Amino acid sequence: MSNELRAAALMGATGTGKSALAMQLAGETGGSIICCDSMQLYRGLDIGTAKPTQDERAEVPHFLVDCCDLPDVYSAARWAEEAREIIGSENSQGRVPLIVGGTGFYLKALLEGFAEIPPELPDIREKFEQMQREQGTQTIYAYLQEHDAVMAERLKPLDTQRIMRALCVLESTGRSLSDWQRDALRAAPVINCPVFVLDVQREVLRERLAGRFHTMVNAGWLDEVKWLASLKLADTHPAMRAVGYRQLLDYLNGDMDLETAIADGITATRRYAKRQVTWFNHQTADAVHGTADVLKEMIKGLLQRS
Repeated sequence: MSNELRAAALMGATGTGKSALAMQLAGETGGSIICCDSMQLYRGLDIGTAKPTQDERAEVPHFLVDCCDLPDVYSAARWAEEAREIIGSENSQGRVPLIVGGTGFYLKALLEGFAEIPPELPDIREKFEQMQREQGTQTIYAYLQEHDAVMAERLKPLDTQRIMRALCVLESTGRSLSDWQRDALRAAPVINCPVFVLDVQREVLRERLAGRFHTMVNAGWLDEVKWLASLKLADTHPAMRAVGYRQLLDYLNGDMDLETAIADGITATRRYAKRQVTWFNHQTADAVHGTADVLKEMIKGLLQRS
């Protein structure tokens, strides 16, 4: 008998109804849910992340939610490692957990492995940051093309953050980031995890996201954002850049009125959902897409098989 780990994943854009469907499935099968959301990990970010309520968590076991205190920063590598341990524990008790969320990069790290790359050398990053400041992103991209054509081919010429990362890894370790990623994929433990993507018609989702944003504001989201602001986190912290929070922070900082902040937040949320749809269309080629009614019975059968 195989020792592979077993799970199922229900993914999709924000606002598609993944959590409601997951609750139904877990409730009917006596299963558990592993949250795959890069913001629901943080304690205190409840309303704006549409975090499972205490009642829902009492009804169905939820993992990897409320497991990190600000100002700490969580990572995809940490999530993948902890998710793997949870899956093993659930499997040992005869359960196949359901991974639920919209952070596709985290799921990718779990299923394809995550490269354990040695830390960057500070002087190397300083070198390329200075080069980028003085000569621009095109110059560091040209440098990458010359010294690591494989990674240059994978990246967009103006993707400063990823170009910088590829250069720092190359010169800090003497190996291409592509080599580290290939090794991680080879070493990744086998996880039998069919992926399902919940689809909702674009116009329906657009209206749903607008209504949900207003509902969150009425539920006290602004108080939550005030609390976040009081922590005085660095602007680069993921929580400060989260969709919706960022726009409401602009309002609290006096940069715009509330009506404008809400409108901008809704627009940003819709754009974020569109990016998520694009991700799941291109990064999860083997995933099964469908509506809640179509996916429910397919996933239910997997969760009942122990």
